[in-house]
Amino acid sequence: MNDFDQLVKNAREAFAAALTPADLENAKALFLGKSGRITEMMKGMSSLSVDEKKTMGAAMNLAKQAIEASLGARRVELQQEQLNKQLQAQALDVTLPGRERGQGGLHPVSRTLERVEAIFSSMGFDVAQGPEIETDWFNFTALNTPQDHPARSMHDTFYVEGGTAQAPNLLRTHTSPMQIRYAVQHVKKHRALAGEVLTPDGLFTGDMPEIRVIAPGRTYRVDSDATHSPMFHQCEGLWVGEQVSFKDLKYVFTDFCKTFFESHDLVLRFRPSFFPFTEPSAEIDIQFSSGPLAGRWLEVAGSGQVHPQVIRNMGLDPERYIGFAFGMGPDRLTMLRYGVNDLRLFFDGDIRFLSQFR
Repeated sequence: MNDFDQLVKNAREAFAAALTPADLENAKALFLGKSGRITEMMKGMSSLSVDEKKTMGAAMNLAKQAIEASLGARRVELQQEQLNKQLQAQALDVTLPGRERGQGGLHPVSRTLERVEAIFSSMGFDVAQGPEIETDWFNFTALNTPQDHPARSMHDTFYVEGGTAQAPNLLRTHTSPMQIRYAVQHVKKHRALAGEVLTPDGLFTGDMPEIRVIAPGRTYRVDSDATHSPMFHQCEGLWVGEQVSFKDLKYVFTDFCKTFFESHDLVLRFRPSFFPFTEPSAEIDIQFSSGPLAGRWLEVAGSGQVHPQVIRNMGLDPERYIGFAFGMGPDRLTMLRYGVNDLRLFFDGDIRFLSQFR
């Protein structure tokens, strides 16, 4: 056995003795590193003749190739051994029952919105959806709230690009704009069917079906605490006809509350208030006669007869048409229904809290 054969044998034995990738790299350095055996033998060739160099070089290349092949084979073996250990450590018992995947569910506020829509739909109300980025006209002016009106200070909101300095675009502060949008489209449709039966100032005074609509959706105001959020939900309701009175408002909303809370032990109180888009106006409070809230009055909505100017802005003659409107917070209804005392829990995204409503 010549020196090169012995060198290859020694390398194979050293590689076989390496039990980890780090040990193998250390063994590689002994033979193929900068100070390894092959490098030292190459340095010794400088004193050989040309013919000897050719012979020695060819033999050295064969030895180097054999050592590299042995090194590569051992690397593969170590990788396979490591994989086998990992597979044994992470072995799966396929006979065990599978892990059940958790089921999602509707957000509690979404449940409330669906419930509200179902109850009012059973009373003959349509459900209308509209843009969350509104114009100043629909959000304020058409609802009898001009720029100099003090009620605007209660509606601090987020303004967005578009519109003008006098009439900027904004994230809607309530879903009341949908009352105007829906009514205007309703009037346009029936003006075309009934003909141009108009007052001298262009308001429709012909025959048409009543307007019954609710407008649930997201709204925005600059407000955040345990009972308020910058983004919250609101549901506006509107009923306009020829003989729609405050009595109808009281009946409809009382029936809604008793159905929503599944309780006939509720007492409703209509407390005089002010809203620019209704006259007269009332806050609606409810009182539970049993349970943890027994005896307490809780505000749940604002309401009133639609202001004549708002009726005009719908394109209708207020001498013939009258109606009522209300606005309530589904978030607050959800808090009352499920006994939640902090509105922010609905929007924190805590699965521990939300999973209770699956």
